[in-house]
Amino acid sequence: MCYVRHMVLQFTDKGIYCPAGDFYIDPTRPVDRALITHAHADHARPGMRHYLSAQATRPMLDHRLGKISAETVPFGAGLQLGGAKVSFHPAGHVPGSAQIRVDVGGEVWVAAGDYKTVSDGVSEPFEPVKCHAFITESTFGLPVFKWTADQELRAQINSWWAANAAQGQASIIGAYSLGKAQRVLASLDPNQGPILTHPAVENTNQVLRAQGVDLPDTIEITPSVDPQKHPGAIAVVPPSAIDSAWTKRFGPHVTAFASGWMALRGIRRRRSVDRGFVMSDHADWDGLNEAIKTTGAEKIFVTHGYTSVFTKWLCEQGYDAQDIDRQDRTTEKEDDG
Repeated sequence: MCYVRHMVLQFTDKGIYCPAGDFYIDPTRPVDRALITHAHADHARPGMRHYLSAQATRPMLDHRLGKISAETVPFGAGLQLGGAKVSFHPAGHVPGSAQIRVDVGGEVWVAAGDYKTVSDGVSEPFEPVKCHAFITESTFGLPVFKWTADQELRAQINSWWAANAAQGQASIIGAYSLGKAQRVLASLDPNQGPILTHPAVENTNQVLRAQGVDLPDTIEITPSVDPQKHPGAIAVVPPSAIDSAWTKRFGPHVTAFASGWMALRGIRRRRSVDRGFVMSDHADWDGLNEAIKTTGAEKIFVTHGYTSVFTKWLCEQGYDAQDIDRQDRTTEKEDDG
């Protein structure tokens, strides 16, 4: 069993803290210096005195948090903060998402944040980072979670859309506005019909397009846009819009939800959608195990998700693994899935 020489990062009630550099990673409460892995609301919170992120994350931080005191570094570039050298490396979760590498006196820890090991065509691909200790999520840390291959997923979504259009019905697919929505959009065949977007999705698209993310042409559903004047259309909307009065504007329609949670039938029924597509911005069971293996780390800290189950599994595989949350969080929430 491997024991780290010292705690480069500590787990506190404010978040992951680095004493040598006097900073927090994705803090949950206001702090003086916050290093941010990505712009989802459960990782990038308002109220920090100063933010530091990867360069690719900054535009979305500005979009979501407004005016903030912040600096950025390119992926892979080192920055000295007190006694700690830090760098940001692609996490593959959503566009701009990063793992944070922290080196204190040659002891290297990596806080992965949320990550995905399979390239999705819109996010910077996951980059394995060698380290002594690795802090991993476990959102989908059960063997039952195994993602559909991207090519098959594209075929499923486009076939569903085409079948609905042939029946004179609009297609409405729910996907979180940052990351998942763009992945759905990149999967669509624009030759099949118009692609409509909810304002929350389109606002995010505009930020990412300005960064060079390639997305198909879309039509934002503003008050002056009548969805029924776009027959055979598909609309990409936040999950909260699926069951709202807003969707009545479409007339006859069929609904779907894109999420890793669609692998579980009970959650699919609870979502009350006609179709579920197993599409996730997180690593599945195989992805989690492969990511940990490629780091070369022997000390693993497990957070966010099926922590106790995944920690037990890692210990059985010979890792020195520790459950940080100590309470499994096994239901979907905003920005998860």
